Amino acid sequence: MAACGSGLGSSFMVEMNINKVLSELGVSGVEVEHSDVSSLHPGAADVFFLARDVAEGVSLEGAKIVVLDSIIDMDELRTKVTQTVEELGLK
Repeated sequence: MAACGSGLGSSFMVEMNINKVLSELGVSGVEVEHSDVSSLHPGAADVFFLARDVAEGVSLEGAKIVVLDSIIDMDELRTKVTQTVEELGLK
């Protein structure tokens, strides 16, 4: 799940970019959604992708959180999605 303050623009952009990277990696069967931070809870997703400024104010005890330094840096996102895919054994 990609999340931002309002659950609209930036989280939707990150969701689309995660889907793009997953497609590039040949990973299928993964559902990616976006949300606002106030709707997040640990069971809402297996992995949460959050911008650093948002992640600092979110408490998702026990959840896997991937912190993005820049939500527009595709190289960073590609690296972190690839690492997550490998950690979860999805490829």
